[in-house]
Amino acid sequence: MSHCTLVAVDVGNARIKLGLFAGSCAAGVAEPLRTLSLVDDAPQFEQLPPWLAEKAQAELAWWIASVNRSAATGLIDWLSTHRPQDRITLLAAGDLPLEVRLERPDMVGIDRLVDAVAVNRLRDAARPAVIVDVGTAITVDLLSADGAFCGGAILPGIAMSARALHTFTDLLPLVDVSELTAPPPALGAATVPAIESGLFWGSVGAIRQLIEQLQRAAGDGGRDEADVFLAGGAAESVAELLGPHARYVPNLTLLGIALAAKDCKTLPRR
Repeated sequence: MSHCTLVAVDVGNARIKLGLFAGSCAAGVAEPLRTLSLVDDAPQFEQLPPWLAEKAQAELAWWIASVNRSAATGLIDWLSTHRPQDRITLLAAGDLPLEVRLERPDMVGIDRLVDAVAVNRLRDAARPAVIVDVGTAITVDLLSADGAFCGGAILPGIAMSARALHTFTDLLPLVDVSELTAPPPALGAATVPAIESGLFWGSVGAIRQLIEQLQRAAGDGGRDEADVFLAGGAAESVAELLGPHARYVPNLTLLGIALAAKDCKTLPRR
């Protein structure tokens, strides 16, 4: 792994995000050289060769963390046909350099766990951390001060909640929240801005409350404020509302995959 170019792949429920890393993060925490995002319902894999650019002819190591089995299968099938020389690893909980203090680590979303791998490199080692991923679903998870994943909470994401409001009511419109990159006014003067307000500020309120409760669950009675790390689509606008200990990390999941690849207990495999 030390000399092989690494492609970290985060296969989610709404998109496939890829990051190209030089080597295997052997020097520690590093940003990807470049990233690419593909829509999951119709991923355009033909975008991969030009995105790989000068690396296209090299042997690559693809490390995949997936919560979407059909999308991951589609990617692996494409790689098997178009890049048979490459090495592919589909990450599982047991591959990660992370203690998981849950009865069934294998039942935890791999995206939550690789986020924790990354946060263990970024957090203050003397304090617990809370990880917030604002994606299709919103996850709010606790890392103990000694770096163990302790679980957390899962709630509907903003776009999922918007679809539910439309689907399960007669008159409420489907609101496009893909551009909800800045906090909307809390006071909605019409139906659409009222929905935008409820979706955004309701999510922020839930995240704030969960951070507070998880901090208490960390075992220090809340004496030390946890570091908070955010990733995902709306995370940047949410992070600035959560106080000085909150930090937005754009490529958190990709970074966790790359770090896991460096420390993985197994060799890359087909």
